[in-house]
Amino acid sequence: MTMRWYAIHTLSGSEEKAMQALRQRMKMHDLEDRFGQILVPSETVVDPKTKRKQTRRFFPGYVLVEMVLDNETYYLVKNTPKITGFVGGSRNPPPVSQKEVDRITQRMNRDEAPRPVVDFELGEEVRLTEGRYASMRGVIEEINEARGKLRVVINMFGRPVPTELSFHQVEKLS
Repeated sequence: MTMRWYAIHTLSGSEEKAMQALRQRMKMHDLEDRFGQILVPSETVVDPKTKRKQTRRFFPGYVLVEMVLDNETYYLVKNTPKITGFVGGSRNPPPVSQKEVDRITQRMNRDEAPRPVVDFELGEEVRLTEGRYASMRGVIEEINEARGKLRVVINMFGRPVPTELSFHQVEKLS
């Protein structure tokens, strides 16, 4: 039989532990030859406030496993701690297409500088924390995720003043 990719549902936040537990069980039951890669789809991002690098998962609570699906491998995965089951829920879960797996791995393997986390929306009101307009409020008019910039419109003397700022120079209003 050929190896195919399957999506496995895990406890949210326990993807790495589930992957380690699955690898241990594969060795313990001597089934390593029926498994290929195990992926936790994620990327490294920079938190704009703390400027720390963080790992952000594309699909929280899911792991991709390349494997030959038979009774032994099915029950090995199903009975692994931190894993709740296969996506699809049936005894014969549908495999993930190779095209989709290639898209995910390509996104994971980008050799870029860590991207800032974008949690802003168009039309959202924000407070400026740095620069000449610090402590003023404005509305987000444009988000340029690639450059890590926002265009914020501030009302000064009854006129709109567009200003380009970095993500870390503004904060959300609660």
